[in-house]
Amino acid sequence: MSEPSDAPELEERAAKLFSGRVEFLLSAPQLKFLPEPTVPEIAFCGRSNVGKSSLLNALTGRRAIARTSVTPGRTQELNFFEVGNPTLFRLVDMPGYGFAKAPVKVVERWRQLVRTYLKGRDVLHRTLVLIDSRHGLKDVDREMMKMLDETAVGYRLVLTKADKIKASELAAVRDATAAEARKHPAAHPTLHVTSSEKGMGIAELRAAVLEDARV
Repeated sequence: MSEPSDAPELEERAAKLFSGRVEFLLSAPQLKFLPEPTVPEIAFCGRSNVGKSSLLNALTGRRAIARTSVTPGRTQELNFFEVGNPTLFRLVDMPGYGFAKAPVKVVERWRQLVRTYLKGRDVLHRTLVLIDSRHGLKDVDREMMKMLDETAVGYRLVLTKADKIKASELAAVRDATAAEARKHPAAHPTLHVTSSEKGMGIAELRAAVLEDARV
């Protein structure tokens, strides 16, 4: 992470960048549809209904950019968004995991797409793993963390919906999540606590994304 003295400057630069051009590029249902690996990529993943779309919208200052491509039939695709003019880096919205009712073939197809993308994408600088503050880490989250560890992809854990629980409960979830993260070699030591609705932690996460993109 940047030194504390650099944080305000980085947050200001990140806010300015995200207030500029952020546009949907494409959806990739298969690896052959991935865009050319010409700029850094930051991927977002999490369980279904973890608040991923809301967080992406909050980060970019848009109301519904993350829903531009999320239509029926596209839920198993990787969605790419370009940031900057010219494009400096991309945000990658990965399909939600933890399909309790999804057919086995759908789940396996998702696993193959995601694992191959994570393992073979040289321009992927960081993955953000979103965790619902109300529920804490679940087994499906641990499976994703294990996958990232195995593919040697560095990731940050991001608690979402932090405004939905009491401060004492949030502190307990934060401590438990941070403790578990320390057991994973690819996990970044900084835990981000956010609320898309209240704006909590958004400026800091923007700065972290900019730092990870190294632009």
